Amino acid sequence: MINALIRTARPKQWLKNVLVFAAPGAAGVLDEGRELGLTLIAFVAFCLASTSVYFWNDLLDVEADRKHPVKRTRPIAAGEVSIATGRNFSIVIAAASLGVAALTGRWQTVAVVGVYLAVNLAYNLGLKHVPVLDLVAVASGFVLRAGAGAVAVDVPMSRWFVLCTTFGSLFIVVGKRYAELNQLGAAAGTRATLDTYSVGYLRMLLSISCGSALLSYCVWAFETSAVSTADFPFYELSIVPMLVALFRYLLVLERGGGAAPEDVFASDRVLQAVGACWIVVYGVAVYAA
Repeated sequence: MINALIRTARPKQWLKNVLVFAAPGAAGVLDEGRELGLTLIAFVAFCLASTSVYFWNDLLDVEADRKHPVKRTRPIAAGEVSIATGRNFSIVIAAASLGVAALTGRWQTVAVVGVYLAVNLAYNLGLKHVPVLDLVAVASGFVLRAGAGAVAVDVPMSRWFVLCTTFGSLFIVVGKRYAELNQLGAAAGTRATLDTYSVGYLRMLLSISCGSALLSYCVWAFETSAVSTADFPFYELSIVPMLVALFRYLLVLERGGGAAPEDVFASDRVLQAVGACWIVVYGVAVYAA
């Protein structure tokens, strides 16, 4: 039972919650003990909140999951975790996420986690069946994660940072739908909106979101560099690994991957190397330059 509950919690997907560190990291406060502690609390709160969402997702999609070639092995769909047990765990964990968020001492953190829970509940209850809104609802979760880190340590977010996060999130979400449509083919009906989308339409959205994410990041990098005291253009240089990462992920999608983004990031060595390069370059810009 414990193993089944852990699998339902999807710990591999907690990787998404690392976005909580984005705003504090960009603001250069993660080397301060208090701010790092507050960010870690926000991270834990989102891990709990996302776990609750995964439980509700599996509870509400149990019948559809049983028809899916992969999702039918999920513990609730497979009968390893009962509906009642899943419901109880979801409620308890959701309450715990709000309680942990409150430990930051800022009501804004609790509000962001609460909005995340509400949006995902609305998604599972109906938005996932509405084309385009399903993409926006999922992408909003990434933006809220970034926002949680900002409010937890009370640092401002540049409008270009918000735009970059928004379009980058849409890029990942659209890519996931694109990969699902390519992989499932005739079985695409297991996700309602895939019957509405076409490969051509999703390709167009990928182009728009990828280009917008890159443009927003470039403006953010130049804007940040303009107020920096560094002599070397580290911020501008960070555009290179960002560009390579976006192009690499597009290649993964064209090769048929991307239906599970967390697996891509956990297994693609090139993406990991490029990500490490970006962290080093941007880290030097913020903390050492």
